[in-house]
Amino acid sequence: MTVFPSGDVLAQALAERVANVLADAIDRDGAATLAVSGGSTPGAFFAALSRHPLAWDKVTVMLVDERFVPPSHPRSNQRLVATHLLRDEAARAAFLPLYADDRAPEEAAQLAAGRLDRMNRALDVVVLGMGTDGHTASWFPDSPQLAALTDPTATQSVIAATAPGAEEPRLTLTLPIVAGAGLCVLHIEGNDKKRVIEEALQPGPVEDLPVRAILTATAAPLHIYWAP
Repeated sequence: MTVFPSGDVLAQALAERVANVLADAIDRDGAATLAVSGGSTPGAFFAALSRHPLAWDKVTVMLVDERFVPPSHPRSNQRLVATHLLRDEAARAAFLPLYADDRAPEEAAQLAAGRLDRMNRALDVVVLGMGTDGHTASWFPDSPQLAALTDPTATQSVIAATAPGAEEPRLTLTLPIVAGAGLCVLHIEGNDKKRVIEEALQPGPVEDLPVRAILTATAAPLHIYWAP
């Protein structure tokens, strides 16, 4: 775990790290992919990253997970990303949505999975968040789909998920897609989340703290960034 004195310092450091990895991918492959999470934590990181002078027209941005609401909805992660990340320099990036109008969640998941699979490349960067219940992405402890979402052999890249604690159905990346990223970062802030991740780092069932599924599954070492 890398500890920062404040959320603002963390945001600047994370933005620098992500921008460097994306720039390297563009130099190497001519394109780069970035998957980000929603919630209240990443706003300062999004703002800092949006100002980096990358070749953003060669970057595709997508979400780790999405609430099944239209982009105009206040709880939409797509709206959050459009407002806070896809602006300034990053306004030139492409966006790959998970949500689809006039589709059931399962159909939207299949469409999103098809778009992601056609890219035919591992994600270069994934930035995860975590709730105080130990969920990451939309892998909730009480989700009927948790086993499928965290199956290391899952073949579907995006799955529709539900959970009693979630207000809406969700669309979320599955474990193999997240774990296969060139850089995977867990961005958490606050003492409550620090206690949760310290517990998750101890042996125990994924069903109790789903974030455990990603802690040792990544192709490259998982980086945990924390600030008070």
